[in-house]
Amino acid sequence: MKYMSVADAAPVWNVAERTVRNYCANGKVAGAKLIGKTWRIPESASKPIRNTRTRNTRDLLSVLQNEQASKSPGGIYHKIQIDLTYNSNHIEGSKLTHDQTRYIFETNTIGIEKDAVNVNDILETVNHFKCIDIIITKARRKLTETLIKELHSVLKTGTSDSRKDWFVVGGYKRYPNEVGGKATTLPEDVPQAMHKLLAKYNAIQNKTLDDIITFHVRFEAIHPFQDGNGRIGRLIMFKECLSNDIVPFIITDNMKLFYYRGLKGWNKEKGFLTDTCLSAQDNFKAVLDYFRISYTV
Repeated sequence: MKYMSVADAAPVWNVAERTVRNYCANGKVAGAKLIGKTWRIPESASKPIRNTRTRNTRDLLSVLQNEQASKSPGGIYHKIQIDLTYNSNHIEGSKLTHDQTRYIFETNTIGIEKDAVNVNDILETVNHFKCIDIIITKARRKLTETLIKELHSVLKTGTSDSRKDWFVVGGYKRYPNEVGGKATTLPEDVPQAMHKLLAKYNAIQNKTLDDIITFHVRFEAIHPFQDGNGRIGRLIMFKECLSNDIVPFIITDNMKLFYYRGLKGWNKEKGFLTDTCLSAQDNFKAVLDYFRISYTV
């Protein structure tokens, strides 16, 4: 029998090497052998199929919309508001703790014991809660430039950026910017680039997780706004997962380096970002299980 290495299997299965090792370690690859520290995988082995499960009868979007309308505390709507807001803002440099984020959501006040708190962090936290309400309310609507600009307008309203003459709240950037040291789409080219991106994405009839991640990568490469692109992009991913009955996910702060690496290397290796999103999705499935909400993957 002929064997291949983890490095050989990863591009064939379109996953990261770490995922292949996990498959092998968990006994999901028939015939895989560990020789010393090296996995030997039969060339005939197929990529393992991720588990498909349907639990109970409550679907996530219906639960979110019901809990949003009733303002019921302690449910999954409550948890998503806090966890998605805290992690997405923290990735972008917010200094608010998870407890402070929760306190703002639950009491509409801020508890400060010792260190000073940046007012922008507080405003963008409150604004992010409102953005989550928008993507839940409009989850089934087609993704449009108008909706994306609305999210940006809500996120940046009242912040110090909104008082800058050159900063456009709810509008595309006026000046060039970079992300991760890489140039992004020039301001004069952004409207056309966004129009093409959305036209291509909305033409897909049955969108998959890969389609949503690919859109996110292209959106971040355009970087259409002067600031706030990462948070808007992650809100869009969450919305589109809800829209297409795909288990959504939250990129947590401890995944930040893997997430950035995946974005940067997407054109050469899709597996890094895909694996990060799948790991985040598996974490979210545990939350769905806890709240007894149905899902199919």
